[in-house]
Amino acid sequence: MSKGDGKNGVPSTLTTIPLTDPHAKPAESSIGDLIKDATTQVSTLVRAEVELARAEITRDVKKGLTGSVFFIAALVVLFYSTFFFFFFVAELLDTWLWRWVAYLIVFGIMVVAGAALALLGFLKVRRIRGPRQTIESVKETRTALTPGHDKAAGPELRAKQLTESHGRHAKRGDDATGDPSGG
Repeated sequence: MSKGDGKNGVPSTLTTIPLTDPHAKPAESSIGDLIKDATTQVSTLVRAEVELARAEITRDVKKGLTGSVFFIAALVVLFYSTFFFFFFVAELLDTWLWRWVAYLIVFGIMVVAGAALALLGFLKVRRIRGPRQTIESVKETRTALTPGHDKAAGPELRAKQLTESHGRHAKRGDDATGDPSGG
């Protein structure tokens, strides 16, 4: 036997072995393929939801940290500047006013400065929102994956769908005069 030809001109070796039916139409998908595609898409959707939640939470944490910085700045200004600036301004005002009035005025100025910085911090923290897009997207996904989610469409739409399919499941390419047994 030669290497190229076997009996009757048939090659003795096969170069490739097809693992699928080469004559099958690509539009025909088996149930296994459909389930595999569905699980792949659900897995991708879940990963996308997790990534969206992570991005929104990261954004909110950054906003929270920015607001915290203002609170910390308010405390630093309140504590350190109180000692140094308090004595300087009080002694300066002491030249024109009674000593106790000078110290009271300086104290009031420091309280107002601390309150203003605390207000800025509060305004920054107040703007923090939850992961709204993620919550809405998860609700939409849950609605889409719930069996019978089209029930909310109303009885008129369901009646119309039944009328169009003549009481049976309509398939692509079915005509109205088809055999009710599906054959």
